[in-house]
Amino acid sequence: MRRDVLRCKELVERSRQITVSLPTTGSSYGGSTNKRGPASALEKSWAMKDRKHLDALIARSFYSGGISFNFARNPYFQQAISFACNRNLAGYKMPGYNKLRTSLLKQERGHIEMLLQSSKSTWQEKGVTICADGWSDPQRRPLINFVVVSEKAPMFLRADNCEGQVKTKEYIAEKLKSVIEEVGRQNVVQIITDNAANCKGAGLLIEAEYENIFWTPCVVHTLNLALKSICEPKLPKNEDEEFVWKQLEFIHVIKSEAQIIKNFIMNHGMRLFMFNEFSHLKLLAIAETRFASIVCMLKRMVEVQMPLKQMVISEAWDIYKDDAQTAALVHDKTLTHHVLT
Repeated sequence: MRRDVLRCKELVERSRQITVSLPTTGSSYGGSTNKRGPASALEKSWAMKDRKHLDALIARSFYSGGISFNFARNPYFQQAISFACNRNLAGYKMPGYNKLRTSLLKQERGHIEMLLQSSKSTWQEKGVTICADGWSDPQRRPLINFVVVSEKAPMFLRADNCEGQVKTKEYIAEKLKSVIEEVGRQNVVQIITDNAANCKGAGLLIEAEYENIFWTPCVVHTLNLALKSICEPKLPKNEDEEFVWKQLEFIHVIKSEAQIIKNFIMNHGMRLFMFNEFSHLKLLAIAETRFASIVCMLKRMVEVQMPLKQMVISEAWDIYKDDAQTAALVHDKTLTHHVLT
């Protein structure tokens, strides 16, 4: 038994997390000695050694935890550090893992719900609109967002995980029904979704079941579909479509040529490096799901037309021989005025 106890102690010692020394000066923290000599009176009065040590600890927590540097701009994080440094909190220990996810989380949720009561109190009198939109989170899980919009303020209600489910009109309608019952069917006046066939079908099912609720397609999505139809007209099948095609064909040609230029530069590291030397603006790689993505791309191409032309006529352009055929095409298209104007 003694041997087993000793063996367990050794395992515990080995499994302990090894801390790496901090890059702060001063032997009081286990770092290197101060090579500049003793601290000045000004440094002592401002506790410069302690400030540097705290900076190193905060930086190490970011690096070791893989926290985004943008979190340093979080106002609540900044307030927490300032509050702790300006109060006499000797012996204070920050809340641990369990406290953060239990009692403190419950306390925060209760506080937020209390703040939202002022908005919820107007729902019965003024009525609300429920907006639903589907998207994917960073883990590529399909979600549906539900936002309640009232006269006072919009309120995010929840996001439902639809992983493993087929988003049929019946499935979306059931989700909408649960939200309607949660908000109160007497308070809901309108449902807004995008213009997809399954969302439209779900909206019509809600209209059929609830007499006081009507469905409206999202105006932004409708306009986006209209712009997409203008910028990507379908090949003509009859005389009417042929007339439309002739009127809009030039937009399709310009869009295709602009995409060739953008894709060639974005997909070749040296070409992109050359472009960044000539332009302070970046080429936009906008996803097709964003509003008016084609129009935004063409607008940016117009804004960087001079740097593009300077790049393709520079001596460095002909040095790199990768994909020479496409490079020659990009050179010609860039110098063609109707592509970028």
